[in-house]
Amino acid sequence: MDISVVIPLYNEEESIGELYQWIERVMAEHQFSYEVIFISDGSTDRSWEIIEELHRQSPCVKGIKFRRNYGKSPALYCGFADAQGDVVITMDADLQDSPDEIPELYRMIKEEKYDLVSGYKQKRYDPISKTLPTKLFNATARKVSGIKNLHDFNCGLKAYRRDVVKNIEVYGEMHRYIPYLAKNAGFDRIGEKVVHHQARKYGTSKFMGWNRFVNGYLDLLTLWFLSTFGKKPMHVFGFLGSLMFFIGFIAVVVLVIGKLMGKMYITSSPFFYVALTMMILGTQLFLAGFVADLVSRSSANRNDYQIEEKI
Repeated sequence: MDISVVIPLYNEEESIGELYQWIERVMAEHQFSYEVIFISDGSTDRSWEIIEELHRQSPCVKGIKFRRNYGKSPALYCGFADAQGDVVITMDADLQDSPDEIPELYRMIKEEKYDLVSGYKQKRYDPISKTLPTKLFNATARKVSGIKNLHDFNCGLKAYRRDVVKNIEVYGEMHRYIPYLAKNAGFDRIGEKVVHHQARKYGTSKFMGWNRFVNGYLDLLTLWFLSTFGKKPMHVFGFLGSLMFFIGFIAVVVLVIGKLMGKMYITSSPFFYVALTMMILGTQLFLAGFVADLVSRSSANRNDYQIEEKI
């Protein structure tokens, strides 16, 4: 199969049919073999009924229905697991991403040998409450990840070589930083393509507000820590614990010398409290390091999602 199109969605009943017709037209024009995997992320409208109807009309349509809303990352994780195409394309279901971009994204993966190509919505039709946090996210993500050539990490329109999606784990809300996940997994041929961004035709965005700003930075901090210390947490906790313990030990030496020289009472000196606090903190950080080593790979059930139905 040439292409798998993975589309996570939540309450997008107005746009699903129109989006699939557009994808179907593009695929027919370029004679691609393909599948379209819709993931209904706990939708409460008629989204799943429409997906079922599309499947009855075309065997290229597949679907995954979550029992409840988990988020975009779990939807992508399950879609990636089922994808069979040589090239996997992700896009949003709100018609803001253009299926006309698919042929060129496919060509860049197959001919230019990119592992991942990320869309760049140079001209956006989003409100400032969405565009300003996005610009700040991207500036920080470029600095932390070292992927200097990407302007829009969070663009939903991306293309991947199949090996990439089968070897990265998208969980929590890490969909914002898939290029960083791919780089950490050894897929460093990452490119970018300027793509057309359309104004939303139906409904309102499900991902607006400044909570995206806070959550985005927390996710980036988590990803940086995991990629740097995830397999060696004792390195950071052990270092901090050793530093604290050393400061406490120096304070104890000062106390002992002062006591022997008869120049101070132990409990009346600030060094007593420094020594007590630092040695306790040092011990606790050491213990945290050992515990973190034991659980450095999280629960096996981290990506265990309740799927009600599959097509």
